[in-house]
Amino acid sequence: MYNEVIGRLFSTYWTLIMDRIPRLIEMLEANPQDCFLLHALGLEYAKLGDVQAAKTYFERVLNTDPTYVGTYYQLAKLLEQLGDSIQAISVYEKGMEQAKASNDLHAYNELRSAWEELTF
Repeated sequence: MYNEVIGRLFSTYWTLIMDRIPRLIEMLEANPQDCFLLHALGLEYAKLGDVQAAKTYFERVLNTDPTYVGTYYQLAKLLEQLGDSIQAISVYEKGMEQAKASNDLHAYNELRSAWEELTF
């Protein structure tokens, strides 16, 4: 019974993600510079464990709009997963600069906390 329930939940979750990605890509085709859609695609691919695809989308966000602060955290976490601590630290630092410049103290504190975990 328990395995059956877990199997159905996983199947439903998988279907939702797999349906979401094509819809996001379709919307992105109409507006290729939409940072919200780029970020959302990065998150979806990260959920699937496709860190390279997620990284590509997060990098596109920051290349399009370096002030899109939430993406710095996500990209740095992916870089940590990939074992690239040096680059992750750099991304956290750039994100902290952007958060500070936009007076986003919540984002700054989250980025700072993650940076400290990695550097101390």
